[in-house]
Amino acid sequence: MAMKTIPRTRRIGEQLRRELAELIRDELGDPRLTLVSMTSVEVSRDLAYARIYVTLLGDPMERTERVAELNRAAPLLRRELGRRMHLRIIPKLEFRYDEVVERGARLSALIDAAVAADVSRHADESGDDFTTADPSDRESRT
Repeated sequence: MAMKTIPRTRRIGEQLRRELAELIRDELGDPRLTLVSMTSVEVSRDLAYARIYVTLLGDPMERTERVAELNRAAPLLRRELGRRMHLRIIPKLEFRYDEVVERGARLSALIDAAVAADVSRHADESGDDFTTADPSDRESRT
């Protein structure tokens, strides 16, 4: 049975995500960063860089500040990753806010509004001509 191969960078990205979640929770000690959720980690092929996408609660100003705090703590996190992970090269970390969740919620709201408008429009159109659903009643009107 052939096992599906996973690229090394993806495996390392997943390990980085697990380790960073523990480090942010345990080592940084900032209660505002405990609600940080890492959505994905992209590691360059040469393992020199890792881009970590995060989501946070709060207004856009607070989110920007939290991401900046994570980027300031990146050297400390990288050093701790070097102690925990057995890699020759520990990637330089860059944290970015992931707007995918926010965009998804916005699109979902737009779809819901369009469906509601469509339903109300069709309800208005069908209410104009016929008030009953009996097909024999329609034939008698024509």
